[in-house]
Amino acid sequence: MTVAIEAAFRGNKATMATYFEEIKELGAVPEGPHPDPSCLFHWVTEDPNGYTVTDVWKNQAAFDKFLNEKVIPVSEKHGIPQPQIKHMDVANYCTAGA
Repeated sequence: MTVAIEAAFRGNKATMATYFEEIKELGAVPEGPHPDPSCLFHWVTEDPNGYTVTDVWKNQAAFDKFLNEKVIPVSEKHGIPQPQIKHMDVANYCTAGA
């Protein structure tokens, strides 16, 4: 089942500058392709306590694998604690094209 994920990264090192360093290390390109084809969509918002990443993934297992094998190690390298994560089942999504 398709899932939406909100991952809140907090702490004094959770800045947009750090976010952009991290996604570069993960192989992502701003406003370009995600490094994992199971991620259907990704965006980030900034707030006073850090930043929140919102993703839509083809399934929970693909997200969990990417989180544990890629995101957590890169975040730890930058001194950012593990994110607070909210999972939501997606009943439907639409795209601009295939």
